[in-house]
Amino acid sequence: MSKLFSRIAGLFSSRTFTGIDKAGNRYFAKKEEIDGIVKEKRWVIFKGEEDPTTVPVEWICWLNGQRKRAPTPEEMMELEARRERVRLNVELLKKEEEEKRAKEGPARKVKAGGPDLKSFMQQIPSSEADEAEEASGTRHEARSKETEAGKAKEEPLPESSEPTGSGASFQPGTWRPPT
Repeated sequence: MSKLFSRIAGLFSSRTFTGIDKAGNRYFAKKEEIDGIVKEKRWVIFKGEEDPTTVPVEWICWLNGQRKRAPTPEEMMELEARRERVRLNVELLKKEEEEKRAKEGPARKVKAGGPDLKSFMQQIPSSEADEAEEASGTRHEARSKETEAGKAKEEPLPESSEPTGSGASFQPGTWRPPT
């Protein structure tokens, strides 16, 4: 208990007020000597609820040691003005984009379910024999016969160099890569 009390008392006794942000959060720093090395501890005391999202980026960078000096009130005002200008520019661009879309008319609707293959196939040039088959309705039958004949003529697949088998037939150390 006394250890906890001494840490709390030490926290408040040698701290240095560094600054305050727009949300009212207060920032402090304290220099400690640990094993002959002077280290600076930095922390924030939130106003109200502890909400880390209220800490501005500049103060986060200072807390993490990415900035050597704490942000000044003038710097914070300048950055806030810059953020406001960016926000207004984004709104303006969105408005211009909406006006542009309104001038172009209704957006082209995209069909769900993939591309239209029939119209794609019509664009591919075909021979007169294919057209005659298509007109007579025997095209599908002819193609299925061709594929069956092609399967019969196919050569057996070359033996794979990868190990095969699973389960009970697997024997560790029996497979050797091809040389």
